[in-house]
Amino acid sequence: CLLLCGSQIGNSPIGSLRGITEDVNLVCSTSDAVRAVAARDANLLKIRQFFLPFNPGLKQISFYGLIPSSLCTPQGLHNDFCFFLWQNFKEEMAVQPEASQWLSWSLEQVALVLGQRFPNRNIWVVKASRMYLNKFSCYQNFVESNMFGAPEHTAYTADSGAFHQLRSLLTNAMERAKLPPSGGAGGLPPGFSLTLVGFSKGCVVLNQLVYELPGARADPNMAAFVRRISDVRTWVTDREALRELAASGVSVHAHVTPYEVRDPMRAWVGREYGVFIQTLEELGACPSRKLHFQDEPPSIQNHFRVILEF
Repeated sequence: CLLLCGSQIGNSPIGSLRGITEDVNLVCSTSDAVRAVAARDANLLKIRQFFLPFNPGLKQISFYGLIPSSLCTPQGLHNDFCFFLWQNFKEEMAVQPEASQWLSWSLEQVALVLGQRFPNRNIWVVKASRMYLNKFSCYQNFVESNMFGAPEHTAYTADSGAFHQLRSLLTNAMERAKLPPSGGAGGLPPGFSLTLVGFSKGCVVLNQLVYELPGARADPNMAAFVRRISDVRTWVTDREALRELAASGVSVHAHVTPYEVRDPMRAWVGREYGVFIQTLEELGACPSRKLHFQDEPPSIQNHFRVILEF
């Protein structure tokens, strides 16, 4: 399942929470690629923090794993969620005046909330690779971006790109978490299925995956991995990219709030959302859509609350 909550690029009153730093997350070390940071009720849930290279020897990316103990055996199912969040770590948000009021939505806290919402799923949480001025998130490891994190979407290539990065992250994380070994199609365990979630700025990753979809489906080395994705919740307006998405058979869902689609300062977001839905309907994809909190004033709090409602 491929899920999107939030806007693609637009400005936000909580822009200070959006990140882009240097190419290496300084909280990790190259000699200690993976480490556990917490354990919560071993009989119910294990939370681990992974630091995995997205450009071996040069760059690294913070990657959380929440693994229900019932799924840590070779017989366990592999129904996984992978979330792309622009939030920062709690300790870093706490020292930012504009961010400290949102500590309950820190990267770690959201990871735990998601683990509670989906107790029978493996939960993987990906932090933006760079942060600029503690305000703008950049997913440079998934899509070419400028200093503010605005993406330059490109087509699929056989040796790099968002699908390659995502597959490498998941296969390495499962190995580090000592989950059942690979052996299924695409280098992942048999029976593996995947839900991708992009919250707010994190949706640029999902949009890049949509642009790469035609080439990825045609690549025999990637097609099996692509078939593990069953749903998508995002909006892109390029008709040819959406045609490929509709043809893929992926179920499409859109979750929005008035903060995103009724903001007069970012009217284009609502227009693009409408084009996305209308185009997919014309192409026969039958997308589902949900406007959350439609009777309430637009607010950042409700923007976050979509995480609890989708």
